[in-house]
Amino acid sequence: MSISTSVLSDLLQTLPHVRPQLYFKASLTALSHAMEDQVLAATLDEPLVIASFQRERFYRQEAHRYQRLADRSNQIYVLAAPETDFTNSSGYYEKIAFEEEDGLSQEWHLVVVAQNYATCLVCRESSGSVSKNKQTPELNIGLDMETARRFEGIWTSDRQVSLKAAQLLLDRIVVYRPELASKVEQARQKFGIGVHKGNRGVTQDLLSSYSKVEEIPLDFCDIDTDPFVQRLVTYLQASQYKLHKAYRSIAAQASKERLINSITTAIRRSLNPQEVLQVAVQELGQHLQASRCLIYRAQATDAIAKIEHEFLSPGVLSVVGQTWHLQNNPLFQAIVQQSEGISVVNTLSDDRINSDSKLSFIAKKFAIRSWLMEPVLFQGRLLGIVELHYCSLPPHQWQLGELDLVKAIATQVGSALIQAEAYANLEDLNQQLEALDRTRSNLIAITGHELRTPLSTIQVCLESLASEPDMPLELQQVMLSTALTDSERMRKLVQDFLTLSNLESGRVEWHPESLTIEECVELAISRFRTRSATEKQPKIKSKIAQNLPLIRADGDWLVEVLAKIVDNACKFTPPQGEITIKATRNSDRMVEVTVADTGRGIEPNRLEVVFDRFYQEEGALRRTTGGTGLGLAICRQIVNGWGGEIWADSRGKDKGSEFHFTIPIVSQKSDELKMKNG
Repeated sequence: MSISTSVLSDLLQTLPHVRPQLYFKASLTALSHAMEDQVLAATLDEPLVIASFQRERFYRQEAHRYQRLADRSNQIYVLAAPETDFTNSSGYYEKIAFEEEDGLSQEWHLVVVAQNYATCLVCRESSGSVSKNKQTPELNIGLDMETARRFEGIWTSDRQVSLKAAQLLLDRIVVYRPELASKVEQARQKFGIGVHKGNRGVTQDLLSSYSKVEEIPLDFCDIDTDPFVQRLVTYLQASQYKLHKAYRSIAAQASKERLINSITTAIRRSLNPQEVLQVAVQELGQHLQASRCLIYRAQATDAIAKIEHEFLSPGVLSVVGQTWHLQNNPLFQAIVQQSEGISVVNTLSDDRINSDSKLSFIAKKFAIRSWLMEPVLFQGRLLGIVELHYCSLPPHQWQLGELDLVKAIATQVGSALIQAEAYANLEDLNQQLEALDRTRSNLIAITGHELRTPLSTIQVCLESLASEPDMPLELQQVMLSTALTDSERMRKLVQDFLTLSNLESGRVEWHPESLTIEECVELAISRFRTRSATEKQPKIKSKIAQNLPLIRADGDWLVEVLAKIVDNACKFTPPQGEITIKATRNSDRMVEVTVADTGRGIEPNRLEVVFDRFYQEEGALRRTTGGTGLGLAICRQIVNGWGGEIWADSRGKDKGSEFHFTIPIVSQKSDELKMKNG
C-alpha cells in the first residue's frame, strides 16, 4: 500500500493563510531536538508525539531519544521507510512502516500536542536540495553535505496548525495500521483533534478544541523552556562557527583553484617545457609572495642541476645560472627516498643544513631563512624540484594550505612536462611510422619484383626442359644456366634479408682482430672480379696511403662492406668509368676508407636516405639496375657495429659519388699486450 499525497500540501491547502519557509537540514535537526527537549522537560500530562522520518537510517540516529520520550507518554508514533529491520510493531512506541514510493519519503514531520502547548514541524525536501543532485566541487569544500540539504515547510507553535497536522498524520497512521484505530481515537478525543459534530466545519472543530484547552488550567511554570532556548543558542553558535570555517575554507580553496587554473591555462598554451616551467615559477612565486621561487629539472640519479627558471622579489639576489649539487645534498636525497617535500622553517637551526657545508654556504650566500623543496613527480618518477625561499625575518611559518598548494602546482608541472615529452615523442613516433610505412611499401614492391621475376624465369626454364626432351643440348645449357643465375639472385636476396635482420637485432657475434687495410681491399676487389668476370665492369683502382697503422675490425664483415660499396658503385657507373678505393688516416683513432666513382652521382637531398632499407635511386619498379636496396643499409649496420661512421658525398646528378667509412685503429696498448701474449 502506498499513499502518494503530501501531508504538507494537504496542510497548506486546508490552511491557506500559512506560508512555508525554507530550512536547512541542520536547522530542522536543531528545531526537532528542541521540540523533543520540551517534551522531556515538561512535567504535565502525556503529550501526543508523531515523528515521520524519510528513511530508516535517519530514524536509527534518533531511536535512543524516542525511547526516552516513550517514558513520558504512550502516545508516541514513529513513521519511516524500512531499509533493514524497521517494521510495523508496538514496543516502546508505535512504529509505522511505509513504502519508499509513499509521499512521506520526501517529507520530514514532527508534531507535538499537549494540553497546554502544541508545536509542529512539517517539511518537504526541496527539489534543489544538494542531496538530490550531484555534489559540486564548490559546496564540497569544508561543508557537511548532509547539513546542506534543504527543505521547504512549516515550523510553528500555532495550535490550530499543529492540530491539523496531527489529524493528517493520524489519518495516515490508521490507514497503515488499522489495529491502532482505538488508540488513535483516544488521542483525538483527548486533544480535540478532528472531532466532527454534525455538519460543523473545520473552523468550528478547531474552536471547540480551543474551548477545551481553555477549560484546562494552565501552569506554565511546569514547562521548563530553558533546554529549548539553550539548544537553539548553542546550535546557532556552533552553526556560526561552522559557517565561518566553511567560508574560510571556500575562500582558500577558491584562491588555490584560481592559481592552479591560471597556471594550467598558461601551461596548455605551450608544449615547450621551458615555457611551462617559466610560467609556473612566476605564478607560484607571485601568489605565495615568496622572496625567491625556483623550478628546475632533476632526476633521482642526477649529480647537479642548473638553475634556469626563477621568480624574484625586489632586492633579492638572483641564483639563475648557479649549479646546485644534488648527489650529496641531504635535502635532495631525502626527497628522492621519501618522494615527499621538505620544509625548513629556520635554516640557521636546521641540523641537515648546518651539517652540510655546501647547503650552509648556499643558505648564507643567498640569505635563505626559510626553505621549501617539493618534488615534481609523475607516477613516482622524479622530474624536477620546486623551491621556495623566504629571506626576511621572522622565519616563515609554513602553513598546511601553502604546502598543499605547492604540491598541487608541482603535480600540474609534472603532468605538463610529461605531456610535452609525450608530444615530442609522438612527433618522433609519427616520423618513424611514416618511415616504416615507406619501408613496408618498398619491401612489398621490391620483394615482389625480385622474387617474382627470377621465379618466373626458373619456372619457364624448368618447364621447357621437362616438356621438350628433344631440345638441343646447347639450348638445354642456356636454360640451366639461366635458372641457376636467377636462383643465385634469389639466394642473395634472402641472404641480404637475413643479414640485415641479424645486424639490426644484435644477434651478430663480432670477432675483431688486427688487420691491414690493403689486405681487405684486395680481397674485396678479387671477390668482386671473380663474381663478375662475364660482365664488362668499370675499372677499379686502389690508392692506399703508405704506412697506415693496423686497424681493428672483423675481417669478414669489413670485406663485406667493401664488396657491397664497390658493387653499388659498379651498378651506377658505366663500363668506361672508373672506381677508386682510397684509404687515409684521418685522426689518431680512425682510418678513413673512400670508394669514389665517376657514375650517375646522388642529389644532395638524398645523401642520407641512400642508407635506408629498400632505397632505390629511381623507385623500386622503375630502376634499371639489379639489387634490393639493402646493401648500403647492411654496410651502415656493420660500420656502426665496430664504432665507425659511414656517409656519402656527391656534387650532384651525373657527377659521380663518394662513399666514406671509418675503421678504428689498433691502440698502442693493444699492440703491446699482443706482443707480450705472443
